[in-house]
Amino acid sequence: MGNGVREGQVDFKHQDVEPVTSTHLLSEGNQEKKKVLNSLVSGALAGAVAKTAVAPLDRTKIMFQVSSKRFSAKEAYRLIYRTYLNEGFWSLWRGNSATMVRVIPYAAIQFCAHEEYKQLLGSYYGFQGKALTPFPRFIAGSLAGTTAAMLTYPLDMVRARMAVTPKEMYSNIVHVFIRISREEGLKTLYRGFTPTILGVIPYAGLSFFTYETLKKLHADHSGKLQPSPPERLLFGACAGLIGQSASYPLDVVRRRMQTAGVMGHTYSSILLTMQEIIREEGLIRGLYKGLSMNWVKGPIAVGISFTTFDLTQILLRKLQHSTNVER
Repeated sequence: MGNGVREGQVDFKHQDVEPVTSTHLLSEGNQEKKKVLNSLVSGALAGAVAKTAVAPLDRTKIMFQVSSKRFSAKEAYRLIYRTYLNEGFWSLWRGNSATMVRVIPYAAIQFCAHEEYKQLLGSYYGFQGKALTPFPRFIAGSLAGTTAAMLTYPLDMVRARMAVTPKEMYSNIVHVFIRISREEGLKTLYRGFTPTILGVIPYAGLSFFTYETLKKLHADHSGKLQPSPPERLLFGACAGLIGQSASYPLDVVRRRMQTAGVMGHTYSSILLTMQEIIREEGLIRGLYKGLSMNWVKGPIAVGISFTTFDLTQILLRKLQHSTNVER
């Protein structure tokens, strides 16, 4: 009798606890899904706004990167003006549709992956809920950029082709894919992939590292939990300046390899591409061609991107919180 009573009590307690545990786990799962969705939406919007804002400068930079013409601010202005006169105002955004097709999933994946990698590294190093130390901060950014680049690379290839070719050559994004696959082979869609990955490691790593570090330093010294939008823009601009300067030569190599089929060149490897560029144009004028334009374009784009992501995240959290309160 005594044993029977005790067993009955244990069973009752077990049945009473289990639904609470299941509900708690379900709630945590829903919260995690919402967090991932917020990151994806915020990242997609951040990438779209930032790239559209600097699209004319981006196209001009690519056109110089893939040619042997000497770059200068005066020549860049002339190229933009000639393009405007000959092809119209909206031609300055030529290739931007391909950029959007690429940058929206790229930015969404990159920002979302960064949030997830920060959480994973925080758990691994014991910084759960706190800011990461410098090395894990850099690793989280590098892994996020690499993940996004690997999943969206062919779209970057298509965007580069559309930026440097006349409208008659490729009518739309699908046409680029079809022509490249038919005339140059499917492998061409991944030409320049290696320098892209080698470039994105320092670029994404340093960009996220710089932005997160500046936000932490601001919080430590000002006592404010969050920086203002202008401060976010400034931190993002610094991040873009450092990240793009560090990886720029590989960006030039990537563009040359991507557009070799339509520019009359054959580049078989990163080193040979670098050697040819240096031999024909010099080290600084070749591998760093257009960098000064990137110092204008890059900080603007990265500043807008980080700021848009953060502010969209804050807005979505507030909307979700208000919805939960109403319920």
